[in-house]
Amino acid sequence: MPWLLLALAIASEVTATTALKLSDGFTHLGWTTLTALGYITSFILLAQALKLQLDMGTAYAVWAGAGTALIALIGAAFMGESLTPLKIGGILLIIGGVVVLNLAATP
Repeated sequence: MPWLLLALAIASEVTATTALKLSDGFTHLGWTTLTALGYITSFILLAQALKLQLDMGTAYAVWAGAGTALIALIGAAFMGESLTPLKIGGILLIIGGVVVLNLAATP
């Protein structure tokens, strides 16, 4: 259950960050509202996942790393942002770091 909550927290954060870009500096009310609700939902779900005994460092690394990687991919796929080999390498390093933290957290 905590991993499901964490996955939902990541989805909410990614939705909020995408809406943040679309809000055009908070000038579009709908996207601005979605941004605020997405971040609030994400933090509530992350807090609940931590309450259910996920290690804080691991949970945050997965939340932040997955969110960062997904946003980079969404930016490239849907918002005309470039996806250079260096960016791909950075995404792979983020994923690798999250994997290492998860392995280190396993008793």
